[in-house]
Amino acid sequence: MNYWPLIGIALVVIGFALKFNPLLVVVGAAVATGLLAGLDAVAVIEALGTAFNDNRYISVTWIILPVIGLLERYGLQQRARGVIESVRGATMGKLLVIYLAFRQITAALGMKDIGGHPQAVRPLVAPMADAAARKSHGELPEAERQKVLAMSAATDNVGLFFGEDIFFAIASILLIQGVFEAAGYPLTPLEFAVWAIPTAICAFLIHSARLLAMDRRLGRLPPPPGEGDHAQHGGGAPLPTSDPMPLHPHAKRDGPPPSAGEERS
Repeated sequence: MNYWPLIGIALVVIGFALKFNPLLVVVGAAVATGLLAGLDAVAVIEALGTAFNDNRYISVTWIILPVIGLLERYGLQQRARGVIESVRGATMGKLLVIYLAFRQITAALGMKDIGGHPQAVRPLVAPMADAAARKSHGELPEAERQKVLAMSAATDNVGLFFGEDIFFAIASILLIQGVFEAAGYPLTPLEFAVWAIPTAICAFLIHSARLLAMDRRLGRLPPPPGEGDHAQHGGGAPLPTSDPMPLHPHAKRDGPPPSAGEERS
C-alpha cells in the first residue's frame, strides 16, 4: 500500500499551524497528494477543476458578501436601528428571544442559511439589539455594549445548533445514524430527529432565560459618567469658564460683533 499520499494531510496541518494562506495550503496539499499518488500534473488539475465545477454553488457566497457590504455602506444598520427605536416596548431580551425562536424553527425545517453571522447578525440582528438596549436602558458602557453584540451572535449559534438536529436530512443526523448502525443499532434518521426536539426546547428555554436576565441586569447598571442632568444641576460635563468659545465667528472679546460693511480690525 502506498502511504506517500498521506503527506498531504501533514502539509495541511503544518500550513495551518504556520498560519499560511488557507487556500494555498489546501490547493498545495491537493496537488502534492495527487502527484504522490501517481497522477500527472494534467490529471491533478483536471480533478481540481471537476471538483470545483461539481460544487460551484459554493461560489454564491462570494456574490452575497459584496451585496451585504453595499447594503451596510448605504445605511442598512442605521435603518435597522431606526426600526427598533420606533417600536414601542421593544427590548433587547424580547428581540433576541424572537430571533432565537425564528432561527430554531427555520433550522428545523432545513433552512439553515436563512440566518447566520455575516448575512443576518452583523447587518441586522446586532444593530437592532444594540438599539433596543440603548432605548430601554440609555447609553451603555462599551464593555456592556460589546456583550450585547456578542449575545446576538451567541443567539444565532444556539438557534442553529439545536434547531438543525430536528431536520432529519442534515449531515450530522446521517453521521450519527451511520455510527449507530455500525455498532448494531439500526435506527432511522427520523427517530434521531424526534429525540432532538426535547433538547431543542430545553435550549430555547435556557437561552431565553439568559437573554431576559441579561436585559434585567442592564437595567440595574449605573449610567456612564457625564450622563444625567445639566451641569448647573450637578450632573454632566462642566461648562468651560476660562476661555469660552465665541458664538459668532467674527465676535470680539471686548465688544459686540461688527455690523455689515464694517472692516475687521
